[in-house]
Amino acid sequence: MHYPDFYTQIPPIKLYDPLSNFLGAFEKGEVEISYLDCVKLAGHSCPTVAGAYLMAQEGLKALYVGEPPVRGNIRIEMKEDEKEGVTGVTCNILSFILGASGINGFKGIQGKFSRNNLVSYDAPISTEVRLIRLDTKQSVNLSYDPSSIKADEKMMPLMGKNLKGLATQEEQKMFHTLWQARVEEILLNTKMHHNLVSISHTMESNHSE
Repeated sequence: MHYPDFYTQIPPIKLYDPLSNFLGAFEKGEVEISYLDCVKLAGHSCPTVAGAYLMAQEGLKALYVGEPPVRGNIRIEMKEDEKEGVTGVTCNILSFILGASGINGFKGIQGKFSRNNLVSYDAPISTEVRLIRLDTKQSVNLSYDPSSIKADEKMMPLMGKNLKGLATQEEQKMFHTLWQARVEEILLNTKMHHNLVSISHTMESNHSE
């Protein structure tokens, strides 16, 4: 399996997973989720997948200061309906990383380790995403905007030719290169992350604004 080298240059997100620990899936429940894992889940690498990864990364840093993030201990609220735009893709990545599922998720073992009913849409929030710790009720609001990292001007014309089946082999390779180059810039240009992901805190327990 071959993929762009930069996938493995992105620091993995490290979490403690109590369910994995209980069932012996990972020693001490220590889990690392990489960007490559998320690409496999989504089936592609794009600015949306990259943005969801960054929001999970930054959200966990804000919610867990000086302690390991706990997988399965976070509720996800999405502002938009799951059918709107890239909301579903974004939430799928967040759900995977954070161990949060909707009604179809794992229901737990004798009242412990449940992962279901931890995702909701059409939330009354002003940002794209809200993450809420189940134990402390502390929450963080997140939005993502990749517009400050521009795509190469040749990328969209090349996409058009590829979609129509008119691109040469060289043009196919060029499109792949330019597409992934923007994703690489989004993920590895850490100085730009504060421009890409906006973050704010709230301690409200009713999860509404």
